[in-house]
Amino acid sequence: MPTSTIELSGHIIDSMMLPRIFDVIMDIGGSFHVEEFRVGQSKDEPSYTRIALSHDDEGRLAEIVAACQQQGAVLVASAAATTEPAPADGIFPDAFYSTSNQPTSVLLGDRWVEVEDIEMDCAIIVGDSRARCVAVTEVRAGEAVVVGHQGIKIAPVERARSMDVFGFMTSTVSAEKPKHLVIRELADAMRQIHRRGGRICMVAGPAIIHTGAGVHLSRLIAGGHIDVLLAGNALAAHDVEAQFFGTSLGINLESGLPIDAGHAHHIRAINRIRAAGGLRRAVQSGQLRAGVMYECVRHDVEVVLAGSVRDDGPIPEVITDMIEAQRQMRRALHGVELCIMCATMLHAIATGNLLPAVVKTVCVDINPAVVTKLADRGSSQTLGLVTDVESFLRELAECLA
Repeated sequence: MPTSTIELSGHIIDSMMLPRIFDVIMDIGGSFHVEEFRVGQSKDEPSYTRIALSHDDEGRLAEIVAACQQQGAVLVASAAATTEPAPADGIFPDAFYSTSNQPTSVLLGDRWVEVEDIEMDCAIIVGDSRARCVAVTEVRAGEAVVVGHQGIKIAPVERARSMDVFGFMTSTVSAEKPKHLVIRELADAMRQIHRRGGRICMVAGPAIIHTGAGVHLSRLIAGGHIDVLLAGNALAAHDVEAQFFGTSLGINLESGLPIDAGHAHHIRAINRIRAAGGLRRAVQSGQLRAGVMYECVRHDVEVVLAGSVRDDGPIPEVITDMIEAQRQMRRALHGVELCIMCATMLHAIATGNLLPAVVKTVCVDINPAVVTKLADRGSSQTLGLVTDVESFLRELAECLA
């Protein structure tokens, strides 16, 4: 019967790594024998186990090994990683190793090398004693792509042992969480990240403008609390509509009442920005004097606006080439330690797909399905808050004032 032996170390019990490994072995129909098990005697001492795996079918055994690796298991006496050349630009070899967003290393010769720029659903390219994560659209013919599961080591992000907001909260979705406490501790975390030179990203949807929360996001940006803004055409369009006409989607933001012919305000706002030559030029010429995009220009916040087929206009800065939008989002996310996603399902999921698991992530939405989808897609580090985005941003801005 085909067999393999894996080992696992760290906080494997309280982080649920070991139970998940047992589950996956049985789900795929394999057998296991625990050859060694040592339990850490203190909170800082790691536990260790060595487990022999077996299955009647060699292919199914490989499936079990791959699933165990995703939980942090390492093959005993693992051989060095093997590679095959990419057959053409934009194509991986058939047997390429598909990455997760967890910290990953590959064995090159006799040395474990950490994979740079890790994200989910990509491949690993090696060369010059380095290993890096590359999307399928970015691979070039002849590059050495890691194949199979030999020489792969994953170090899943363990449950934080501190009692801060990211230590005791999980990615479960609930409207019952103590939001005031979470927001206060989130504000403290933001201060700490900036003190050590880290970066903070805001992923923002147009509901921020519709709900009147644009003024709070503008305060956060003006206060220097946001380094990167990822959004789409709609956020920018309705932000400038609010500045030019006092409406969002034709609804007066003060009275909440529809304005006569207000349905045309957003396209008139877009047209005015296009005539000015873009958002930056509209700010420089004095046409745009307030709002989220105005503050981003004033404070040199890195902005990536990714378009979609639904967009009106769009505003000149919107990137309509989706591959190029992904590239620019990846570049903008370098050095980001905290990502706050507010009221946007599509941009939240798109950003979550690009983030390493070590990046602290907060998703705020009135719809609990948004946070659930993020977790289902693999962004298990996400802290979800089911609440109105206006009250969240208002309280966060006050805490940071």
